[in-house]
Amino acid sequence: MTRIPRLAALAVLPHRGRVLLVRRARPPDAGLWGYPGGHVEWGETAFAAAEREMAEETGVTARAEAWLTNLDIIRQADGAVTHHFLLAAVLCRYVGGTPVAADDAAEAEWVTFVDVENGARPMSRDVAAVLRLAIAR
Repeated sequence: MTRIPRLAALAVLPHRGRVLLVRRARPPDAGLWGYPGGHVEWGETAFAAAEREMAEETGVTARAEAWLTNLDIIRQADGAVTHHFLLAAVLCRYVGGTPVAADDAAEAEWVTFVDVENGARPMSRDVAAVLRLAIAR
């Protein structure tokens, strides 16, 4: 079997000094806070995937507006690669809705930029760095 990296999109939604984050319910980042997101489906753009994942995980409507960066996430155990994702971080604009955790999100909340930067919650890799890119735009 050929193993290939999985393409996923992250929906980065800053709004009024806060950013919408979810606490993951399932591995590989179970218990950690990060951006709503998930696999890009066959025939779907990363922008469309970011919008869809935002709605599925939080109930919030957002519009994808710009690429921020790509992240290579490679996890290993016992010297073997267990997970390999290429994450497309997509800057989104808030349209409407109140966050309610759904799908594979255990919680969904607006988190202040300061709390993200200070690591006030256990977070997935690069959450603060991606937020800095979003704020700079």
